[in-house]
Amino acid sequence: MAYKLDDKLVVGVSTRALFDLSKENKIFEDEGLDAFIAYQREHEEDVLLPGPGFMLIKALLRLNDGRPEDKRLVEVIIMSKNSADTSLRVFRSVEHYGLDITRAALSSGAPLSPYLSAFHTDLFLSHNEDDVRGALKDGVAAGIIIENELNTYDAEGNIEQIRIAFDGDAVLFGAESEKIYKEKGLDAFAENEKKNARNPLKAGPFARFLMTISRIQKEFPQESAPIRTALVTARSAPAHERVIRTLRAWDVRIDEAFFLGGISKSEVLKSFGAHIFFDDQEVHALPASEVVPSARVPFGDDP
Repeated sequence: MAYKLDDKLVVGVSTRALFDLSKENKIFEDEGLDAFIAYQREHEEDVLLPGPGFMLIKALLRLNDGRPEDKRLVEVIIMSKNSADTSLRVFRSVEHYGLDITRAALSSGAPLSPYLSAFHTDLFLSHNEDDVRGALKDGVAAGIIIENELNTYDAEGNIEQIRIAFDGDAVLFGAESEKIYKEKGLDAFAENEKKNARNPLKAGPFARFLMTISRIQKEFPQESAPIRTALVTARSAPAHERVIRTLRAWDVRIDEAFFLGGISKSEVLKSFGAHIFFDDQEVHALPASEVVPSARVPFGDDP
């Protein structure tokens, strides 16, 4: 019988999101594909350092500890534009760190987004904006993970409770309200949200991902759930009511909520201890990446 993925949290991760390939990517950009291939072959035995998504992936895989094969909660699939020939170093690094990853989609430069639905992908993390936009267009939660030279990633440490933080509009929810704010200003936005307080917001690109997390949380007592979530939004009262009623209508749990009204998100995210933060706006995602791993969700903007 074929192994089923549709009842699991499936995370697709690019090699650059999982490992530090900044030097290799520079070789590719400056010297071309042949130089990149030659370098990867010459360094096949060299273990790659962790990248910005490493600790999150490692922690998600630990949710499978002690579970039989058919009861696994999470599957991680490497999704890379590398060829099979240049991927040996990546798999050697996966083995070195003891990551339980056995599946991959290696496209040799072709777009990856067409394969996400075939793997029942719930979340896709990548550096490639075109692939991320393609994933979002196909209804898959996806983010452009941000490299930040200020951060180092610990390969040896273990995360006891995974902490995932989300922006609201154009991430968990649709972009309609945010467009009103951009086009007509704060007063029009506030009036619209007050008027529609009892009308649930449309689901955004990360709504289904949040629902999948919520399903996993419900398998554990609330006080010992292995995943904790937070909403970190620039909204403030009275625009908060519609958000709360929307989450209630979806029957999902957000453990912590912060309605910041324009206050910087970075300090809150640092205090929450987010292992990943998703925001649609670069003006929020970039500063956040200085204190926590962050990804930009290019959903509400124009490509």
